[in-house]
Amino acid sequence: MKLEKDNFFQRVLDVARLVPYGKVTTYGAIAAYLGTKGSARMVGWAMNQSHHHPLPVPAHRVVNRNGMLTGKFHFGSPDLMKELLENEGFIIENDKILNFKENLWMPPGE
Repeated sequence: MKLEKDNFFQRVLDVARLVPYGKVTTYGAIAAYLGTKGSARMVGWAMNQSHHHPLPVPAHRVVNRNGMLTGKFHFGSPDLMKELLENEGFIIENDKILNFKENLWMPPGE
């Protein structure tokens, strides 16, 4: 069982690495792309672990379906996720990306 979870987490991180600079995707979009549509929460768990991965993962580019920065507390500083996104041109107010829809990236084939 642990091997299956690790494999899933690795696949999540691989997809997250595809998100282009200046774009965001959602936990649900990654889950659907991986064929596990109901596992958005598990994608979130994988993203929380991404900070311990030896290869860089742009975890700040993965948000909830409404553009909320729900993973912000996993960045060491509660403002780091917001700052990283603002550096890429996002407009954020009250932990929500205001220009979310026009910058939403969907995994290939999704």
